[in-house]
Amino acid sequence: METISSFKSYSKVDELQEQEYRRRTRNSLIIITISAVILITTTVGALVGTLTGKTKSKGTQPRTYSSESLTAMCNVTQYPESCLSSIASLKSSSNVTDSRSNPEKLFELSMQVAVNELTKLLSLPNDVVFAESYSNITSDPAVQAALDDCKFLFQDAIDHINDSITSSQEGQMAGKTINDIRTWLSTAITDQETCLDGINEVTNNTILLQHMKFAIRNSTEATSNSLAIASNILTILLYHVQTPNNRKLLTVKENYKHGNLNDDFPEWIRKGYRKLLQEENPIADVTVAKDGSGDFESINEAIKLIPKKSKSRFVVYVKEGLYEENVNIKKDFWNVMFYGDGMNKTIVSGSLNKIDGTPTFFTATFIAAGRGFIARDMGFRNTAGPEKHQAVALLSSSDKSVFYRCSFEAHQDTLYTHSNRQFYSESRIIGTIDFICGNAAVVFQNCSIQPRQPMSNQFNTITAQSKTDPNQNTGISIQHSQITPFDNLTATTYLGRPWKNYATTVFMKSDIGGFIDPKGWAQWTDGVDPPSTIFYAEYQNSGAGSVTDRRVKWAGVRPSITEAVAVKFSVESFIQGSQWLSDASVMSDGGL
Repeated sequence: METISSFKSYSKVDELQEQEYRRRTRNSLIIITISAVILITTTVGALVGTLTGKTKSKGTQPRTYSSESLTAMCNVTQYPESCLSSIASLKSSSNVTDSRSNPEKLFELSMQVAVNELTKLLSLPNDVVFAESYSNITSDPAVQAALDDCKFLFQDAIDHINDSITSSQEGQMAGKTINDIRTWLSTAITDQETCLDGINEVTNNTILLQHMKFAIRNSTEATSNSLAIASNILTILLYHVQTPNNRKLLTVKENYKHGNLNDDFPEWIRKGYRKLLQEENPIADVTVAKDGSGDFESINEAIKLIPKKSKSRFVVYVKEGLYEENVNIKKDFWNVMFYGDGMNKTIVSGSLNKIDGTPTFFTATFIAAGRGFIARDMGFRNTAGPEKHQAVALLSSSDKSVFYRCSFEAHQDTLYTHSNRQFYSESRIIGTIDFICGNAAVVFQNCSIQPRQPMSNQFNTITAQSKTDPNQNTGISIQHSQITPFDNLTATTYLGRPWKNYATTVFMKSDIGGFIDPKGWAQWTDGVDPPSTIFYAEYQNSGAGSVTDRRVKWAGVRPSITEAVAVKFSVESFIQGSQWLSDASVMSDGGL
């Protein structure tokens, strides 16, 4: 039987990172406990009273809540001291006078702090490259590539926070706005963590890694602070203040039972796009064909025609054929749809991999970064093979992205669901180690998940979720799917292992084959149980592999959750399904 030790060389984090994570976890638990008390006793009274203007001092003048509001807000964060000092400093330098009675303004200031700190990092990769003390390290092309990734990731984090600031300024906060902001702030944290992951992958130099960690500490703390405020304070204000007459809003479960969910598919696609998913051959803006019968023979030639930040759908039809190229739908390419002639007929194939010097993030054969991306009836492969370690078939960081009737085939890290909100339906995912990984809020429905035979002395893990912050609204939800072997599988196979300290993965109402190890979940580090902050859960699964009486006894493992908990990971609740996909024609289930 394969052992954890035989698998350690494929770990995404080292022992130094593990120690740091454990330290932060202990601190986080203390802060969270204290914050819960403060949130109830201070925030509701002070902030709600402040926003409504009903709380006054004994005199005739309204009470000033500048310091009280800021303290209450910062006390729900993991880093209250940096929150207080940074926002207070920005307030002073910006001459802000109205934030004493406007918690939303304080929240905007917290996000501006994060943007300011991230902006300072844009020159960091170049500074490291040209630093004489690191010249022997940064001369390595793989390290240079990882630092280049950091440049992209820092800018992406800035863009997501700026989008959050814009949304918060456009009008009164609503549930949709807060969900968007929480998603984008979660992504900004993931971006910064991904930069460190890339550095860690390509060098064993702990000094460089620690230098990078120290350099981005202020920005990660500032982003985490903003996310905590959005996840706690603004949600309370929405439900207790801005809801007319303080009436109770229906929960997702109640909405579902009352028939208020018009369809079972998330509403990421407006009515005007329903036809695109229903039609056998939607009208394409550009056609790609290997045989020369289209506008182009290469996908990369076709994407040059995609307009930037378009609010209308741009459709690319890729005819049957094997397209050996790496494709990047960049973040400025919005509302792009790709469709082919079938997951086994239209195939995009590449072979970039970690061993040959490409950081995992950019090993992907196909990258979908622009918001609102759709793929239908296509296959995505990475043919590097198991000996090349991390080699991604598809990476998506596209917010509100949809993959319908698609296949994803590789070995380690096949499908990298990096960030934002994603939905996969009637698709097939094939791989070995951590072959569904990342930190998106992602739901898989009616999918075929197929572990394959790894190299000798290895074992399989289906998922590797990488949530790092307790307030991130991220995780992997697998529902109504089939877990079966791809080939003559003899290696030990687990449902997953925790990549990061708040790893969140749920299997619900799925058919799990008997080849899954009865323990269910694997350790990340040999001999070290994960922290209690992980959330690994199962709900009403079937099949021989769904028996839970021999599951690992870690504090964060829940072999059988209640319906009330499970519904939080449904399409409607987890990725705000009723807001963006209910008009699509793809069969799905918004509830359980």
